[in-house]
Amino acid sequence: MTDATPPLGHAPYSGHNGHARSVRICTRRPAGGALSNAADPEPRGPRTAEPASEHAPRRGRLHAGRAWLRARRERIRRRPTLNATYRTVLGVFGTLVLLAGIVMIPYPGPGWLVVFAGLGILATEFRWAHRVNAFAKRHYDRWVRWLGHQRLATKLAVMGATGLVVVATLWLLGLFGIVGSWFDLRWQWLTSPLFGP
Repeated sequence: MTDATPPLGHAPYSGHNGHARSVRICTRRPAGGALSNAADPEPRGPRTAEPASEHAPRRGRLHAGRAWLRARRERIRRRPTLNATYRTVLGVFGTLVLLAGIVMIPYPGPGWLVVFAGLGILATEFRWAHRVNAFAKRHYDRWVRWLGHQRLATKLAVMGATGLVVVATLWLLGLFGIVGSWFDLRWQWLTSPLFGP
């Protein structure tokens, strides 16, 4: 009777005919000289910490910038005259941005974005502007969702109405009269009622 123990580096395997065979197992020899099975699990060592997010430095700079602006604003607020001047200048600038955005709404481009930017500027100093900004954003989102669920005919009607507003605005601003003068067209209806003779 032969010994059934397989040689080193082999594992028992039963063939289809029932005879025992041996299959060689791939082994590797470490630097120390001892054989180790290639299927051995990886050593459980302390895991290295994951690298920090690449956005962390940017967030830190933004936080520091906001803290600096708040501190600067507090120093201005302690001086009544300077504080009144600051609020007046910011209010005028925010109002101009807001009005520019309102004019840009019918035209292709960032009209509503400019409106929200103007309200955001005013909201840094005036509570009413913060309330109006939140109200406008809420209803703008509702309008976009409502329009997205409408039929094609409704969407085309909205686009047509927007186009009419654009044409009427250009006519009132006298753009038709200016373009007509380039081609020596003296049609009366091209003249704006606001800037006509």
